[in-house]
Amino acid sequence: MEYRSFGGGKLPVSLLGFGVMRLPVIGDNPAAIDEPKALEMIDYAYQNGVNYFDTAYIYHEQASEGFIGKAIARYPRDKVYLATKMPPWNLEEQEDVARIFNEQLSRCGVDYFDFYLMHSITRATMPVFEKFGVYEFLREQQKLGKIRHLGFSLHDDEVVFTRALDQWPVEFVQLQINYLDWESMNAKGLYEIAASRGIPVVVMEPVRGGALAALPPKCAQVLGEVSPSRSVASWGMRFAGALPGVMTVLSGMSTIEQIADNLASYTDFAPLSEAEREALDKVIAIYRQNAPAPCTACRYCMPCPVGVNIPAGFGAYNFCKNTGNTEFFKIEYSNIGDGSRPDDCTGCGVCLEKCPQRLDIPEWMNKIAQARTDLPGW
Repeated sequence: MEYRSFGGGKLPVSLLGFGVMRLPVIGDNPAAIDEPKALEMIDYAYQNGVNYFDTAYIYHEQASEGFIGKAIARYPRDKVYLATKMPPWNLEEQEDVARIFNEQLSRCGVDYFDFYLMHSITRATMPVFEKFGVYEFLREQQKLGKIRHLGFSLHDDEVVFTRALDQWPVEFVQLQINYLDWESMNAKGLYEIAASRGIPVVVMEPVRGGALAALPPKCAQVLGEVSPSRSVASWGMRFAGALPGVMTVLSGMSTIEQIADNLASYTDFAPLSEAEREALDKVIAIYRQNAPAPCTACRYCMPCPVGVNIPAGFGAYNFCKNTGNTEFFKIEYSNIGDGSRPDDCTGCGVCLEKCPQRLDIPEWMNKIAQARTDLPGW
């Protein structure tokens, strides 16, 4: 297992982190974690060097924290790093902040969290965190020894990211980074902001919720011709893991086979070769060429005067149409953040003159927003 140093070299963190959000369940109930299978998975990961486990208050409909607490209780506490998050969606009054934090400690059966995050910073959630003084509360808990390291996860653009970093000094950040979003959703720009400030990065969605493990056949063929012995998913894991400053790469694994595949990527870790990077460039080009919306992610349309994240809307829509992964489209669309989604477009038309592809962006935003409402389960 590849390890990365954190905290001045004091913590050896496994490059593969276990995201405790897609565990096997009984039936169709996401809260009914299949504990025997899930415990077997956690044991397998731990025995093969994984020591970073990432959960959250809302995962598995609030069943994840209790499960992972039970799982890691069987190991020496100083050999595992537990991360969880404060949910802005559950904060309605001031008392909720302390109540939820103490509930998380109780659920997990621990006296402290190794890593703690403000969950999902966006334009919409920043005012919630500000209103209830969440950062200040968490800093107090850190002084009391109940939090070792404080950070936040982000689901927004560079403007929000910079503002959050300026307002809330943190020790690490969690960002969505993968080779497809590197340009189209400006994961590169977010990463470079963190790198410029020397802030370690926890990577989430390195294979886009599993979608980069099931690429369109033409794309998979290109990768297979260059490295036939490697899985399609491994390309995303290696791309993310090779970035300097990345502390750990989270994978929401659902089977032991997925764990084994990820372990293979991060054991005797080898960054992408030049030939492999060229293959990824071809894959991205094929993907964009076949995208339903001919957006090239040049970002000339940005910034939108009303705050719509236009490239993110196109990216989520195109990925859904190319792969048929509607569930991931739901997640991606929601993660764009209130005030920044396609349905927030006012049709002002400022973007029309900026687009080199001459796309009718307001019409496309309307189409993408309609696609969202047409899906069942919203």
